[in-house]
Amino acid sequence: MRDETPWHLNKSIPLSFILAIIGQTLALVWFVSSLNSAIDSNTRDLMRHDARLNALEKIVQSQAVTMGRIDENIKSIRQMMETSRRQ
Repeated sequence: MRDETPWHLNKSIPLSFILAIIGQTLALVWFVSSLNSAIDSNTRDLMRHDARLNALEKIVQSQAVTMGRIDENIKSIRQMMETSRRQ
């Protein structure tokens, strides 16, 4: 069997390398945190836009029904005017 020694830090590794690894780790955590924040913000915006879109669809449907009623009223008025001219 091999003689296993516990892990240790070699003195040939410069301190700047260790600080760079720690800095990169902190930068990665910050980046992932900002991505998560952006995703949450986009999710809230999508839900707000979805609610607004649903409200607009209801309004457009109501306007379509109103336009149909107006068209029918205009047709009946036109027919009434044509029948009164013939008499």
